[in-house]
Amino acid sequence: MKISSSIFPIISIFILLSISSVTPSDSDDSDDFDDFFQCLPKQSDSSIPITDAILTPNNSSFQYIYQLRANNLRTFLSATSRPVAIITARHPSHAQAAVICAKRHDFQLRIRSGGHDYEGLSYTSDVPFVILDMFNLNSIDIDMSTETAWVQAGATTGELYYRIAEKSNVHGFPSGVCTTLGIGGHFSGGGYGFLIRKYGLSIDNVIDAQLIDANGRILNRKSMGEDVFWAIRGGGTTSFGIILSWRIKLVRVPPRVTVFTVQRTLEQGATELAYRWQQVAPKLPKDLFIRLQPEPINNGGNNKTVRVSFIGHFLGQADGLLRLMNVSFPELGLTRNDCLQMSWVESTLYWAGFSNGSSIDVLLDRVAVNKVFAKEKSDYYKAVIPKQGLETLWQVLMDIENIFVQMNPYGGRMEEISDSETAFTHRAGNLFKVLYGIQWSESEGGVNATARYVELSRRLYNAMAPYASSNPREAFINYRDLDIGSNESDETDFEDAKEYGAKYFRNNFIRLADVKAKIDPKNFFKNEQSIPPLPSH
Repeated sequence: MKISSSIFPIISIFILLSISSVTPSDSDDSDDFDDFFQCLPKQSDSSIPITDAILTPNNSSFQYIYQLRANNLRTFLSATSRPVAIITARHPSHAQAAVICAKRHDFQLRIRSGGHDYEGLSYTSDVPFVILDMFNLNSIDIDMSTETAWVQAGATTGELYYRIAEKSNVHGFPSGVCTTLGIGGHFSGGGYGFLIRKYGLSIDNVIDAQLIDANGRILNRKSMGEDVFWAIRGGGTTSFGIILSWRIKLVRVPPRVTVFTVQRTLEQGATELAYRWQQVAPKLPKDLFIRLQPEPINNGGNNKTVRVSFIGHFLGQADGLLRLMNVSFPELGLTRNDCLQMSWVESTLYWAGFSNGSSIDVLLDRVAVNKVFAKEKSDYYKAVIPKQGLETLWQVLMDIENIFVQMNPYGGRMEEISDSETAFTHRAGNLFKVLYGIQWSESEGGVNATARYVELSRRLYNAMAPYASSNPREAFINYRDLDIGSNESDETDFEDAKEYGAKYFRNNFIRLADVKAKIDPKNFFKNEQSIPPLPSH
C-alpha cells in the first residue's frame, strides 16, 4: 500500500501539535542543555564544525530531518516526545563527541542510519534523548585488487550495489532487498537478501569494522577484540557502540542472472504448490533462491482468494534454470517466457519492485518515499507447514486483507555456518524465515487505527503458532517486534531482556551479555530491546 506524499504537510502539522518537546522547563534543565551543546565542539574536529551539524527544535529544518528518515508512521506518530537535538554527523569526530557529551550530561543517545527500525527505536524514546543521524557518513571505498570495500554506516544498500556495479559486472554483495536500508543497522542484525543461500548473510562477508565505544574511542577489529567483533555481527550494534564503517568482502556473480515471478491462486492449485515449495526450496542448489509470497485478493463482495507468488533469483542463465526447475520443481511449470535475464545489479532493482528497464540510477535515491503505518512480526519454521496449516494461513489473510507474508528459504550456505560463528544464531535446522506485515494509511484512521491493526497482526501470529519454532519461538532482530518482550526506554532489566534475547539470539544471548559487560559495563548504549550487561556473580 502506498501513501501519497501529499499527506506529509498534514502529518507535519499533526506532529507539531501532538508531540511534546522535551525542551527544559526549569533553569537546572536549561543548564544541562547548555552544557551539552557547549561540550560538543570541544570534543570534535574543529576543522569541520559540529555546530553546523546540530539541529534543535528551534531550527527550521529540524522537523523535516526528524521525519525524513522515520519510516514507520505508526511509531513516529505515537511518540510522546521529540529529541532534544539531532546531530547529523559529517565527520567521525561528531559521532565521538555525541557519545562523550551525551554520556557526560545524561542524555540517551539513539543512533539512526536509514531509519528502517520496524519499532522506531532509532528515533524515539520516552526519556530525554539525542538522535545521532549517520546518514551523511556514506562513503564507499572499493578496492578491486583485494575485492573488498569499506562502507560507512550511513550508506544505503542501493548505493553499495551501484558503486560495486561501477567497478565490476561480476561482483555483488549479499544484502537486503530494500534499497534505502542504512548499512550501519542493516548489517548489525545480520543482513538478509536473495544471495543468502549462496553466500550467507551480510555479516558472513564482513572482515573488519570501525566501532565507537562508550568512551568515544574508535576501535577496529584488532583493538575491539574478537569477542566484540563477534557480537556486532548479528547482535545488533546499538547495544555495544556505534558502527562507523564495515569492511566487506565482495562476492562473485555471473555477468547475467535470471529472475522470475510465477503466480498462482488457490483455484490454480496454490496450496499444493506452497506445500511442495517448503520441501524443495531449502534443498535447491545454492545458486537458486525462490521466495514464496502469498497475498489476499478481493475480487468484490465475498469473492476472495489468495494469490501466491514464487519469486526467483538464479545465478546463471535461463536455460540452466529451466533444466534445474524441470528436475527439482516441475510442478511450478516455469517457462522460458517467465524468465528475465539481466545483470546482477539490475536484478537488485527487480527485487526492490522497480519496473523492468528502470535505470540503475534509482539505487542512488537514499530516502524511502512511500511511508506507511505498519506492524511487522517474524517467525522461523523448522518443519513443513501441513496443508491444513496453509489453509489456516490463507483464511486469516483473506479475513484481514491489508497484510502480506514473505517466506524466505534457508539451506545452502546457511546450513554450513555454525550458529555460534557469529551472534546471528538462526542457521541450520531452519527451512525458512517468515515476515508478516500489515500496513494501513493515514486515511484509514492513522493513529486511531493502530490498535486495531496491531491486534490483527497478532491474530495472524497466534494462528501460526502451532507450526512455527517453539521453546523459544524464534524471531529476527532486523524485523524488530516489541510484542515478544521489551524494557522501558531507560531501563534494561536482565530478566526481561532474557525473554526477547532468547528469541532473537537463542543460546548466544548470554555470551552477548557477557561481551556487553566488558565493552559497556555501565549500559550507556540502550533501548527497549538492547542487551544488558551480564550481572556479576
